Amino acid sequence: MDNLLPGESSSKILSKTKLRFRSLKLVEFNEDENLAEIPYGADYGRLSNGLTYYVSTNSTPKKRAALSLVVNVGSVLEEEEERGVAHIVEHLAFSATKNYTNHDIVKFVESIGAEFGPCQNASTSEDETIYELFVPIDKPGLLSQSISVLAEFSSEIRVSVDDLETERGAVLEEYRGRRDADGRMNDAHWAVMLEGSKYAERLPIGLENVIRTVSPEIVKRFYNKWYQMQNMALIIVGDFPDTQSVVELIKTHFEDKTPKLDPTPIPRFTVPSHEEPRFSVFVEPEAAGSVVGITCKIPTNWMKTVKDYRNFIAQDMFFYAINQRLFKLSHKKDPPYFSCSAASNSLVRATKAYTMTSSCKQNGIIEALESMLIELARVRKFGFSEREISIARADSMSEMESAYLERDQIQSSLIRTYYTLHFFGKLPVVDPEYEAKLFKTIIPYISASEVSQFSEYFRTSFNCVIKTIEPQATATLDDLRSVVLRVNALEEEGSISPWEDESTVEEIVCVEPTPGHVVQQLEYPIIDATELILSNGMRVCYKCTDFFDDQVLFTGFSYGGLSELKESDYFSCLMGSDLAEQTGLFGHRAEVLTDMLAGKRVNAGTSLGIYKRSFSGYCSPSDLEIALQLVYQLFITNTQPEEDDVKIVMQKDEESIHAEERDPHTVFTNRVFEINYGNSVFFRTMKMEDLQQVDPVKGCEYFNNSFKDPSTFTVVIIGKIEPTIASPLILQYLGGIPRPTTPIFNFEHFDLTSLPCTYPSTVIREVVRSPMVEAQCSVHLCFPVELKEETLMEDEHLIQFMSKLLETKILQVLRFKHGQIYSTGVSMFFGGCKPSRVGDVRGDLKVYFSCDPVISSTLVDLVLDEILRLQEEGPSDDDVSAILEIEQRTYEIELQDNYYWLEMIMSSYQSRNYSGDIDASFKILDEARNNVRNTLTPSTAKSTLQRMLPFPCKEQYTVVILMPQ
Repeated sequence: MDNLLPGESSSKILSKTKLRFRSLKLVEFNEDENLAEIPYGADYGRLSNGLTYYVSTNSTPKKRAALSLVVNVGSVLEEEEERGVAHIVEHLAFSATKNYTNHDIVKFVESIGAEFGPCQNASTSEDETIYELFVPIDKPGLLSQSISVLAEFSSEIRVSVDDLETERGAVLEEYRGRRDADGRMNDAHWAVMLEGSKYAERLPIGLENVIRTVSPEIVKRFYNKWYQMQNMALIIVGDFPDTQSVVELIKTHFEDKTPKLDPTPIPRFTVPSHEEPRFSVFVEPEAAGSVVGITCKIPTNWMKTVKDYRNFIAQDMFFYAINQRLFKLSHKKDPPYFSCSAASNSLVRATKAYTMTSSCKQNGIIEALESMLIELARVRKFGFSEREISIARADSMSEMESAYLERDQIQSSLIRTYYTLHFFGKLPVVDPEYEAKLFKTIIPYISASEVSQFSEYFRTSFNCVIKTIEPQATATLDDLRSVVLRVNALEEEGSISPWEDESTVEEIVCVEPTPGHVVQQLEYPIIDATELILSNGMRVCYKCTDFFDDQVLFTGFSYGGLSELKESDYFSCLMGSDLAEQTGLFGHRAEVLTDMLAGKRVNAGTSLGIYKRSFSGYCSPSDLEIALQLVYQLFITNTQPEEDDVKIVMQKDEESIHAEERDPHTVFTNRVFEINYGNSVFFRTMKMEDLQQVDPVKGCEYFNNSFKDPSTFTVVIIGKIEPTIASPLILQYLGGIPRPTTPIFNFEHFDLTSLPCTYPSTVIREVVRSPMVEAQCSVHLCFPVELKEETLMEDEHLIQFMSKLLETKILQVLRFKHGQIYSTGVSMFFGGCKPSRVGDVRGDLKVYFSCDPVISSTLVDLVLDEILRLQEEGPSDDDVSAILEIEQRTYEIELQDNYYWLEMIMSSYQSRNYSGDIDASFKILDEARNNVRNTLTPSTAKSTLQRMLPFPCKEQYTVVILMPQ
């Protein structure tokens, strides 16, 4: 079994901090043995009124708690006149309760540094409703008040006429947002899949006429009938010293809630079976492409016993193995589809689904479906090979090893999810060490035939639904039936041939490079990082952390990107990444590399940016050598545009262009960019005439040259690394990259070409009308922003604070006060300005939201009024306090995260203040943040909005509104 895991030498990295996975002892078991019913790690119980509770201590992240009120109530319980009410109740919870009015709960959440947002704090499904909070607990009373909020949700949600009217608009906008092409297709497919069950007509979003007209009395009736203590669980996972004190808080806030004397039992709904396959043929004018899917419904068998756990492992191995085959088929000559994958997911509580979905070229539905069905029949006939099972086993073992190594670093929010699933009876929560031992004991005995038998669930003769999606009809119902009958006949005749498994090269690097050496080594105590200048000119910075025991992140960048190109070459060079990925950018074709990396926890990719070229990825500490080998291969590989590969990439791009032409948002997005930045090719989507001019050879040449000269690259590595092990690997695979005799793409940091931006200087209001199946409306409101050279470091932080302030205040006005939107966003763009050591920085700030087309202009005026009010009067003390608290709490979490430190080191290198010392650069950035935090007041916020944005804001802005034609 040890040969399924990374080499011995690499795994020494973990030996100091964790009992190594391989040394875990195997366990004796009986397959009929029940897994633990009591959830591991939780103080678990039930109050006298029926409320179930789970309380668990966990220190990741520090000084935080993840809470949820889980309600065993969903939309399937609604009567006809209530369709959508379960979701409306969820909205009303944050509007007003007995002790909180006027969205005070939202204000409380934001005041303590937690964030409120769509789908962030609550969700409603067919079977359940979940309310979630993620809060700091380092101040007295915060945890208690957070529990009190969930207690209000459990029994004290207010349902007045005014409350309901305010929330109707937000719910209607959420409904409207779901009525795009994807939403329409998903809703129609749902009805076909679940035909004959109540679920088919109980999507959580409900019916538009119910949302518009439902009375407070009907909403109250639903709430009072189903929101009963015995239907709920309170889950709290966090960094508190003990669980008992938290249980006492739960009793304080919940124990006085009286249970209903004669509660209505929650009925269980089933999904009827059917023998003949169902077909759903969707013709959707706005579809993103042609799609064919196979869904086979299976009664849910929740994990209860060791045998169930074994089946779970075998099922995972099946999906890994079949997906490997599907991926390889998609990379063959004249593939039947662009992409295809299979998965298992839960449909509703009583039913799960095995799905296989592919995207294909126009007129390719029949070919794709036939290929999918034949592959499933092939597995039924011949099974998977021992080699395929070995690869799947290695991948599963690798995943379990990673979970075990980080068993003490699981996020509290994830543990909360485990307990949620336990409450619904979907998942036992067991000791991670016991699970790892059980897994290691079981997996060697899972055979190829045991894995292959899961293909039986994909038979078209039982509970199967086949769907197709096309922008224009090419495949008929008779065509689909014919394919099913034809493949069934081939299977019965034994006419399907075995899978031909190709041999794989064992080594990623065939010839070991000659190691480089360190020219200079520098230590940076502020960041706590080490920098190496290698003999080939590459600069490597690494930082050792212990946030996660199985995570290493890496990235490398070099200046000089797409902005240096002639516009006529832009799309050819942009396509270089796609061509390289198709042909094999790491020295091996993708379908070969995927087998070579089996059992390795490593991932890497590239990016061709406007001003930089970069690669990035992540790996396990034990697979750092593999990750660096991939980087080495990237630099020494010359991708060549083979005819078949070019054909596939061109077909994908052609389909993508046609999809954008069908999308009503494309013309809108292009117009937004044209008005705000000009009509350069850098700011629009590719058109067919652009694709016809693409030169694949030029694209590959550009990609090859982009990753050729190591002397121009700076690499940052961060995570659980041991320098004594990592340094020799860095020297061999990064230091061993050959340096070309003449520099390639050797651009100076501050000598780059800016994008050809032309910013508007007046007010522009424009409506873009586009054909739509159903009315959609999007609004983009832009203001020019200028950050001054003398205060640039502080201004970069200030604009972030102002964006959050504007987002919060606009949401309060448009949603909480007027009830007309679901969500809003504020973003910034400074990509038109090249990196520069001097000068002001120009860009823009964008406000965007969707709404009812009829009131779009009115809402734009309300946004302008609110921004002007903030410019003239400034925000309140509470407003400023809230955004400071949110930023600080986010910062505290980020300090415990490798991704944050990777970004900060990269920012230090790329800052205009960088002059060879990242400590000095980092210190300037950090001091700028502290200066802003220490000086931000309502008065300074007001002056910042006046200085950064046009003042008055109504004198210079652009607004583009997408409207139905």
